Amino acid sequence: MADIQGLAVLHYDTPHFDILRPGQFVMCAVSGARIDLDDLKYWSAEFQEAYRGPEEATRSFLKHRGLIS
Repeated sequence: MADIQGLAVLHYDTPHFDILRPGQFVMCAVSGARIDLDDLKYWSAEFQEAYRGPEEATRSFLKHRGLIS
């Protein structure tokens, strides 16, 4: 990921995440949308990705499993 001012680097776990580099937001792995840390509710510990919402989380899961392209 590019060095974007304010971009946090997280390690995603279940049911929490650890902040590796402080920042104000992360990027959605599917849409590229900015997600403020206070609004981050969807992520994958398995894939180490953040998602804007349940639709993006589902799409990523299906793609990682080879069920959609």
